[in-house]
Amino acid sequence: MRALAVFDVDGVVADVRHRLRHIANRPKDWAAFFAAADRDPALADGVELVHEFTRDHDLVWLTGRPEHLRVVTERWFARHGLPAGRLLMRPAHDRRPARDYKADRLHGLAADRTIAVVVDDDPDVVRRLKRDGFPVRLADWVPHEKTLRQAQERDGRT
Repeated sequence: MRALAVFDVDGVVADVRHRLRHIANRPKDWAAFFAAADRDPALADGVELVHEFTRDHDLVWLTGRPEHLRVVTERWFARHGLPAGRLLMRPAHDRRPARDYKADRLHGLAADRTIAVVVDDDPDVVRRLKRDGFPVRLADWVPHEKTLRQAQERDGRT
């Protein structure tokens, strides 16, 4: 059985910067933010890294995107030539910080499989996962926006 390569979506392979304006101020327009997910440009560095790891590893997508975006996300992967892999998405009413949500899911994955790498753009997630002993790589090819950090860590929405 091959080891797992675990990748985040937003900020790793999908560029969400064009839709951050919807959640930059109050009231936050989460509906518009998520509705624009199908228009995210692909991030070449992340896409290349996914292809590199999937040569020798099984792919798991671990995203804070809500479950209702599953079909949109799967179509986005296909449109950008990304392998489907196993897609783990945030349940509808789970508002934990991304670091807690992702650590919990990874501990579940690690119970059955070896995790070779976790790639995430959120420095808080990376710190937590390193502390928990996971092999983590920070996706630093796009600056981590304050608005996105708040959505991931304070609002528990992505």
